[in-house]
Order: sequence, then structure tokens, then C-alpha cells
Amino acid sequence: MFVFRQLFDPTSSTYTYLLGDAKAREAVLIDPVFEQARRDDALLRELGLELTATLDTHVHADHVTGAWLQKRRHGSSIMVSADSGAQGADRYLQHGDRVAFGERRLEVRATPGHTRGCVSYVLDDEGMAFTGDCLLIRGSGRTDFQEGDARTMYRSVKSQILSLPSSCLLYPAHDYRGLTVTSVAEERAFNPRLGGDVSEDDFVGYMMNLGLPHPKLMNIAVPANLECGKPAQGRAPTTDPRWAPLTFTFAGIWELPPSVLEERLSSVQVIDVREHDEYRGPLGHIKGSTLMPLSELPARAGGLPKDKPIVTVCRSGARSAQAVVLLQKAGFVDVANLAGGMLRWRSEGNPVEAGRD
Repeated sequence: MFVFRQLFDPTSSTYTYLLGDAKAREAVLIDPVFEQARRDDALLRELGLELTATLDTHVHADHVTGAWLQKRRHGSSIMVSADSGAQGADRYLQHGDRVAFGERRLEVRATPGHTRGCVSYVLDDEGMAFTGDCLLIRGSGRTDFQEGDARTMYRSVKSQILSLPSSCLLYPAHDYRGLTVTSVAEERAFNPRLGGDVSEDDFVGYMMNLGLPHPKLMNIAVPANLECGKPAQGRAPTTDPRWAPLTFTFAGIWELPPSVLEERLSSVQVIDVREHDEYRGPLGHIKGSTLMPLSELPARAGGLPKDKPIVTVCRSGARSAQAVVLLQKAGFVDVANLAGGMLRWRSEGNPVEAGRD
């Protein structure tokens, strides 16, 4: 089964694409963002996929790629265009190359113009193409820096992207209006820069008069991306919580299993967010836990000490996940959810108080 997910980084308005073969359990990431590596890891884990490669469409000027960081975490290969000028990649892609993940393939198409090293990736059935900053939804990438060239971009789009089947869906690297996907047919008909009867000279004239400021992070992002996202010190940032071996979910919640909590009961605060009758009901409660129903949590959270990590608990882990969000909003940093709640706690044989079989 083919797996496809479109992910978004709100800071840079960047789309990252996860493509996978569920049977082979192999996946690739197109245009990963450094700061979103934790999110991407969680999705890969929850879908049961192994990351085999990261593919950048070009050397980005508005964010740092997550390619180096993902290689550190997963051993995935870093793949970029041979014309990108980037150092430290495992494979330098040429026009016509194929990138495999399981039984699926991506075809590499050189689409320079935004930068000299831009490429687009076309799925093996030509049902999807990932166009980077070359062709955007009803627009195009700019051509006024990083060896950009408007005439080259015009020819790239016409020959390599709009030549695909009309039904082919096009996924760009960015969109600043919340749009997510377009098609070859739509862009042929409605793209104001490159569609319809727009000529090469029309396009060049359009692009020469955009008058846009350079990206704010350009002086940071471009040098980092020329090293495939490797930090200057060559070390990955240590931002993960250290008070326990936690797991970050794709829903955005830190969790820990009952076995970890049982080992650390003396060093954490356990906040049970169920109702009073549940706390004393058949499932019982964890010894030493504090009852603080979810509806009361916002008003009572201020009384909790902040020098000791908090683990939230409920019946199944759902309400306590929301409790994590509320506590984080209240300024608590070291907070995690008990995965599976009291149901899992009891099923794994951990002790309870006031419970009944």
C-alpha cells in the first residue's frame, strides 16, 4: 500500500512530504525541516516505516533542511541535486535518476530556474509530482538570487512539469495562503505567470518586477543547507526531555509507558485528572497520585510545584493528554502523559490503591 502524508511547517510555510511503501516498510521524506524532525520521527514510528532517504528539491533560503539530523537519527541517505553545490550528501542526483522506496520509484527531473540546482520528483505512475519552488500553486518561485534565471525556469516548467499528464497532482515546497495541491491541468489553464498563452518574454517581464525582499533567514539557511543541514559544531541539539525516556507522538504529546513511570514514581508528580468517583472506583489509582479532575485543572495548576516533573493520568490516556496541553500552557515544561492510562497500568500488573478486580 502506498503511504502519502503532506506535512507543514508554519514558521517557513514549508511542506514536507512523506512517501512510503507500507509492505516494504520503507519511506522517504521530501524537503524535511530541521525543527520538525521530532514530528517526522513520530509519524514514521506510528506508521511503522523506516526512513531510507531524505530528498531536497533545492538549497532552501528560508529554512534549514532536516536531512543531516534525520541521517543521525535513522541512518537515512541524504540525496540532493548534483548541481546544488551542497556538500556532505550520500547521493548526488542527475536528471533521469530513480529513487526507490520499496517497490515504488521517484523520477528525478532537473527543473532549474529558482536556483541552478532545483529538481522535481515525479512518482512512478505520474500521478504526483513534487515541484519544490519551481512551480507553486498559481505561481512560481522567485528567480532573483541563488543563480536564479527566469528564462531557465520558464523552460523547466513547460518541458518538465506541465508536460506531465493533465491529471497529475502537483505538490509545491511552499504555499503562503493555505493551499495544498494543484494539478497540471489547473496550472496550464490558470497559472497567471506560466499558464495559458503566457510567453517566455511575458514571464521574464513579470519576474523582473516582483520587487520582493530577500528571505529573512537567507544568510543562515543557505550556508547550513550547503552542508545538508549539518550544524556548525557538527552536533545535534539536545532539546529532548532528560528526566525520563519519553516518546513524542504525532499528536504532539510526550508520553511514557507504565514501566517507566513505575520506576520513577518517587521522582515525579502523578496528577490523576479523572473524576472523584473514578479515582476511587474499580480501576483504582496510583499510590501517591493527586486527584485533580480535568475541569478543575486550569484553576488549580498554579498550586503545583514546577521543580518536579509531572505525569498526567486518566482512564485511557485521552483526558490526560489534554491535561498535558493545559499544563504546558500554564508554564510547566517537564510534563508527560501516561500512555494508555489506568487501563494499561493495570493490564501490565502495576499496583493500585482502592481498585477492585
